[in-house]
Order: sequence, then C-alpha cells, then structure tokens
Amino acid sequence: MRLDVLDHGHRLRVRLFFSFAELTSRVPMSDVPKTLLYRPEFLGAPLLDLSAEMMRGPSFWTAGGREYMAMFTAQLLRCPFCIDSHTEMTRIASNGEIDAADPGSARPELTAVLALLEKVTTAPDDVSAADIPQGVPRKAVLDALHINLIWNVVNRLANAFGFQLDSEEQLLKGTKSLHRFGYRFPGFLTGPTNGAKTGDRHDRLAGNLRTTVFDSPAKTDPATRHAAASGEPAGTPWASYAAKVRDASFRVTDIDITDLKASGLSEDEIFEITAAAAVGAALRSLDAGRRAVPQG
Repeated sequence: MRLDVLDHGHRLRVRLFFSFAELTSRVPMSDVPKTLLYRPEFLGAPLLDLSAEMMRGPSFWTAGGREYMAMFTAQLLRCPFCIDSHTEMTRIASNGEIDAADPGSARPELTAVLALLEKVTTAPDDVSAADIPQGVPRKAVLDALHINLIWNVVNRLANAFGFQLDSEEQLLKGTKSLHRFGYRFPGFLTGPTNGAKTGDRHDRLAGNLRTTVFDSPAKTDPATRHAAASGEPAGTPWASYAAKVRDASFRVTDIDITDLKASGLSEDEIFEITAAAAVGAALRSLDAGRRAVPQG
C-alpha cells in the first residue's frame, strides 16, 4: 500500500475487527477492506452499499455474471489485483455457469452488455443509443452500468494505492469470505451512509456516492475534489496525478505518491484527491451510459 494511513490509520473498532479476522483466517487483511474501512463516511460506506445491492441484490444478472462483469472491467483498466480477485470470484459465484477463461461460456445477453461496458469505460464521449444492447431488459442494462460504476472506482483505487495479494491463500480465503457475506460489512464498521434512504435504487445509490465524495466535510474542500474529478482547473500540484488516476491509473507509481507528499500534501489529502478522481471518472462513464438508455 502506498499510503501508510491505509495500513495503520483505522479507528480502534476497525483495527480490532482486522485483528480478529486475521487471527481466525490466518491470512493478512486484504487491501480492499483496508481502503474502504478507512474513513468510511467519506468513501467506503456509500460504495459498499452500492456494491452489496448491485453485486448480490435482486437482478436479471446472476452472481456469476456480475462477477464476470467485474473481471472484464478490471481487464479494461489493467488492474492485476482485481483481475485475479474477480476471476476467482467468477469461479466461486457461477457454480459452473461461466468459465472465466472462456468468453464463449457467457450467455448472449452478458456478452452483449460487455460491449456497452467497454465503450462507457474506454470512450464515454462516444456512447450513443446505438450501443445499448438489443434484447436486454432496460433495468438489466442499468444494473450492468452500476456494476461497472463500482469497479471503475475500485480498480482505479487499487492501481493508485498499489493493492497487492499477499499469497494464493489470501486470494482464496478472501474471495470466499467476500462471496459468503455478499459484499456487506457490519454497520458498526461502516457507520451510516449520509444520503437519501428512499427512491429509485440506482439514483439513490449512485447519488449517495456522488454527494458523499464531492460535498461532505473532509480535509480537502469540495472545489478541490470536483477539480480532481473533472480536470478543471488544471494548474495545481496534483493535477497531473489526478489525470493519471482518471485516465491511466495503471501508470501510477510510488514516485507519484512521493512527489505529492513532497509538494506538501498530507496522506489524507492524497486519499481524498485519489478517491475523487476515481469516482469522477467512474461517474462520467455511468452518466454516458445512462444518457444513452431509452427512457422507461
């Protein structure tokens, strides 16, 4: 992990939870919960709410199909950590439905929607109604776009913060545990999500993530976070770093983080700018896809 606070900066209750989990599983805690349970009121709580609902809530898509979408997004964003994790999650969740190594094993509707996910991820400005797959229910397309939203965020965080798998055993035990608990963590670890509680689930869940990351109280001001997401204005010490997170997170290196610290940024500020850039890029993809989906 490239930020020390993500290894050692958690609240006491989270540290105790990590210690207990490591004692019982006999493997180190994964970098994903370390990141999402660090100041969860800023990022983790709304992202975990979104993940639990989209990855394991009611849907046209099977759990295995959703994990395959996650793996596919990781491949697009060149994130080794997430490719390995979701390849294994696809194996666990699909119960033989999908072979992660064989694209032809996916049902036609899944194959069709993957083309849309690739377009919104790699060329959001070019997405149009012609990219919406025929024969896939509108609600299923929206679910797929919101699954893609999750992993467009997490993959960028994993690349920027240097997520690593400690061992094959950590991969196997971690994915099995994540599947068993359905992407949910106890509420005493995440705290409440500050946002809407009712309304259309897509609007509510994505809206809560948007509002929390960009407008909630934090070390950086909202204008800074909005700038990290959009790239405007560009004349800041962290502008090129935020652009790299948005556009090519796989290129982030230890030197990038060292340079940000040398410019006077604290690790908390780097955490917030990284999260804002990742969420901004992911929401740009989501919004492009949603604009192209016919109104119901």
